[in-house]
Amino acid sequence: MANKATTTTDDEGELKPNFFMRIGLFIKQIIVELRKVVAPTRGELFRWTVAVLIFVVLLMIFVTALDFGLGKLVFLIFG
Repeated sequence: MANKATTTTDDEGELKPNFFMRIGLFIKQIIVELRKVVAPTRGELFRWTVAVLIFVVLLMIFVTALDFGLGKLVFLIFG
């Protein structure tokens, strides 16, 4: 029989680790996943930064034009 200090049973009767063991496992899994991360090169970082800035500027232009156009339309309808 399992030691109650280290394991508990869930609704299906399966054994699961206690709270602190689950936290430790979670932290270990985080570390394993972080080791898989590949940092971008300086060139990639620069290109993606420029791409995002261009996209944001285009989106700002679109929203501004839409706001201006709808404002004019509302002014024409309601005077």
